Amino acid sequence: MGNTFGHLFRITTFGESHGGGVGVVIDGCPPLLEISPEEIQFELDRRRPGQSKITTPRNETDTCEILSGVFAGKTTGTPIAILVRNKDARSQDYDEMAQKYRPSHADATYDAKYGIRNWQGGGRSSARETIGRVAAGAIAKKILRQVAGVEIVGYVKRIKDLEGAIDPNSVTLEQVERNIIRCPDLECGDRMIELIEQTGRQGDSIGGVVECVARGLPKGLGMPVFDKLEADLAKGVMSLPASKGFEIGSGFAGTLMMGSEHNDEFYTDEAGEIRTVTNRSGGTQGGITNGENIIIRVAFKPTATIRKEQRTVTQAGEETVLAAKGRHDPCVLPRAVPMVEAMMAVVLCDHLMRQQGQCGVLRLG
Repeated sequence: MGNTFGHLFRITTFGESHGGGVGVVIDGCPPLLEISPEEIQFELDRRRPGQSKITTPRNETDTCEILSGVFAGKTTGTPIAILVRNKDARSQDYDEMAQKYRPSHADATYDAKYGIRNWQGGGRSSARETIGRVAAGAIAKKILRQVAGVEIVGYVKRIKDLEGAIDPNSVTLEQVERNIIRCPDLECGDRMIELIEQTGRQGDSIGGVVECVARGLPKGLGMPVFDKLEADLAKGVMSLPASKGFEIGSGFAGTLMMGSEHNDEFYTDEAGEIRTVTNRSGGTQGGITNGENIIIRVAFKPTATIRKEQRTVTQAGEETVLAAKGRHDPCVLPRAVPMVEAMMAVVLCDHLMRQQGQCGVLRLG
């Protein structure tokens, strides 16, 4: 229960951090989409551990294997299964955590819910679960590009109290990938990197905000009232590990404005299209896309597993202390960028199919 997401474009992720592997089954992908392991691997490489000095040193290549649903380089319309095998698990690092609960991690709640938990690396609650999401997102992105010309770009907007100056309407993937923090504001990015390194040396962690924009979406996507587009986007990104907040458009800042300041006034452009002068709505009105850019922000908490000693209890309720071992990100934000992009792509792809129909209009060959 709870491992499947989507309606027409449906993904089911599987696997644990220190098990044999992790992956995804994608159901509902239209046939005849050209897709290669290399295209999926590009996105997985942006998510994988060990990619820079500010991420966990766990040495995983995260090489993907397409097990089904693709023949002669094209999707067949049947379920696509993608597997990534775990290669560098060090389960002994978690021996102490077999009995001691990590503060603000999922250890205690998994025990409370199931009466059993995989304590090696966090099991199913580990961010390695997101490998399946990112693989599915690579396919969703290609469908969105091919069918509707949609482009999705995510980036690190803020680390702790350091915030970059970035224009979501013009930012590019190339600008995002220019530094290891994935902040297109290079000067601010350098300060972010320095702060993360300093935090890691102290055995602590920090959080921040990922901003993500989708450009080129057609009008009319979204299924009111319970499946409003922003509602599904919120559910998608808030299901990511360590996510703690969601905003679209003006978000909470909009509460500081008057209606006359916040409303997006209409005009007709040179092509005769109805547009809005501003985009404080963030690309949706009434839960339906209005043709403007979708702009969302996702807040991520500091990584729960840290090396600093903290008070905790054992499974038996005995008070104790824990200074966690293992390999962990001092800040999840750089690797969270492709995760947010992936969930946005999955949601948008699903809503595109729901609007236009999986067959016929969305036939890819």
